[in-house]
Amino acid sequence: MTDELITEGKFKYAEAGEGPAIIILHGLMGALSNFGSTYEHFSKNGYKVLIPELPLYSLPLLKTNVKNLAKFLKEFMEFKELDNAILLGNSLGGHIALYFTKHYQEKVNALVLTGSSGLYENSMGDSYPKRGDRNYVTQKAQDVFYDPAIATEELIDDVYVVINDRNSLIRTLAIAKSAIRHNMAKDLPEMKLPVCLIWGKHDKVTPPEAANDFHKLLPNSELFWIDKCGHAAMMERPEEFNEVLENWLISKNLK
Repeated sequence: MTDELITEGKFKYAEAGEGPAIIILHGLMGALSNFGSTYEHFSKNGYKVLIPELPLYSLPLLKTNVKNLAKFLKEFMEFKELDNAILLGNSLGGHIALYFTKHYQEKVNALVLTGSSGLYENSMGDSYPKRGDRNYVTQKAQDVFYDPAIATEELIDDVYVVINDRNSLIRTLAIAKSAIRHNMAKDLPEMKLPVCLIWGKHDKVTPPEAANDFHKLLPNSELFWIDKCGHAAMMERPEEFNEVLENWLISKNLK
C-alpha cells in the first residue's frame, strides 16, 4: 500500500475504492501500513478509503500540534472535494479526529476511535530516552501490543530512527505535549454524532479506563472490546477489528 502513495501538491496519500468516504488517521509513531488490512477490506467492500500522510515532522515547530494537524485534515478534505467523511483514528489520529469534530461536526458522518488519545494516555512522554537507547525503544514498542512479537525489528528500527533524529524527536515531543494540552473531556458531550469505540482489553497506552470514559462522555457511542489485544487493534487483530467495524457501519446505515 505505501508503495502506491499518490503525491499531489503538499499531500501524500493512499486512496482506493468507491462509496462513502472513510479517512484514516494514523498515530504519532504509526505508519500508514498499520492500517493495511482495514484499507484493503473496506476499499473492496463499498467504501472510498483515504489515508493521508500526516505532516508530523514537516510543519514549523510552533505549528506542530493537534490544532494544526486538524487544520491539515480540513485542507485535505477540501482538496479532495469531500463535504463529509467517516473519520477513523488510532492514538494521535483519534485525537486529531476529535479536535476536527469539535470544530467541524457537520463534516463528520461518524467517528471510529481505537486506542485514541484525547483524555489521557501512557506513552514515552515523561521519560523520553537518551538517543541511542535501543533497549528502551524495543520495550516501548513491545508494550504497544498484547503479543510483543508483533513489534518486529523493522517496526523498532522505524521508531529508533525517529527518536535519533533531532528534528523528528523535537516534533514528537511537541505533539505529545500538545495532546496533553488539548484534553477533550469538556468537548465530548457536545459531539452528538455516532461514535464507534474499538478497544484492546490489554491496551497499556490508552488503557481500558480511557475507553470507558470516552463511552460515558460521548452521548451516541458504542464500545466494543477485543480480547488479547493492545493499543493497535487494527494491526494486532485485523480480522476481528474489520468485522466489528463493518457490522457497526451497517447498523448505522453508513454504507
